[in-house]
Amino acid sequence: GHVALFAALFIASALLIANEVHGNMRGGARLTPSDAVRLINDESPLIIDVRNAADFKRGHLLESRNIPFTKLADRSKEIEKLKTKPTLVYCAMGSTSAQAAEQLRKLGFTSVFALKGGISNWEAAGLPVTTK
Repeated sequence: GHVALFAALFIASALLIANEVHGNMRGGARLTPSDAVRLINDESPLIIDVRNAADFKRGHLLESRNIPFTKLADRSKEIEKLKTKPTLVYCAMGSTSAQAAEQLRKLGFTSVFALKGGISNWEAAGLPVTTK
């Protein structure tokens, strides 16, 4: 009886993982802070902070560039040549970055991830931010 139970559990968790990875396809994959750290260490992604400039100055992820969500379409030329690079997008709490990720995909970015819970979740996990 245990084998059937284990198989059911395995299938359920596999479905859950697939659902997380696809992030219901809308907004794409949402990464936890620890998954984001792994992506940053392994892939050196393009990191985009879609908050306003004032929030960005108060603290942001290392190596991130500030392109406010409202300016994303206008400024996409700046990052166009990086379309095939993995891209991590984050905002304050996680909702804007999902929309930004969607927009980047429409602009032809092939591998876009949103940081789940935004920078507040990142900082809550004790991860570093910079003001440089």
